[in-house]
Amino acid sequence: MPLIRATSPRHRGTALALPPLLAGFWLMMSGHYTWLLLTLGALSVALVLWVVGRMRVADDESLPLRMVPRLPLYLLWLVGQIMLSALSVLRLVWSPRTAVKPAFGTVPAGDMREVAKVVYANSITLTPGTLAVSFSDSDIEVHSLQEGGVAEVRDSAMPRRVRGLEKR
Repeated sequence: MPLIRATSPRHRGTALALPPLLAGFWLMMSGHYTWLLLTLGALSVALVLWVVGRMRVADDESLPLRMVPRLPLYLLWLVGQIMLSALSVLRLVWSPRTAVKPAFGTVPAGDMREVAKVVYANSITLTPGTLAVSFSDSDIEVHSLQEGGVAEVRDSAMPRRVRGLEKR
């Protein structure tokens, strides 16, 4: 009996990718390669695989492998956006003439899958000056330090780049 079963033939790639990913992550984090620690690591990976198999959560949503190849480039772009936004917030906070005028609004996300919506909402929250408050099937509610902040998020390259992550 396998430790982890795919819930459908479409999820077989996820079920096959999980064991080496977990083992590689464990080896990278451990840094110790004695026989005792390698045995304990193998047992812990087997335990996690057994639990995941019993929960039947190994699917495309829990481990979106299709995003992995494009993720490093997106994260590099996001770090740059975070730095630019941090400078903008710094300028806003330290400027004696500019008043902070918080605003709420929504940005459309109806054409994105659930995983992409989560990535989009988290990217908005990671960017200083904006916060994703909630999301529904069709949009994400955003809080911004400035009135034009919600429109900037809506018109930015972020939604296009997040959609690019989920291409097959």
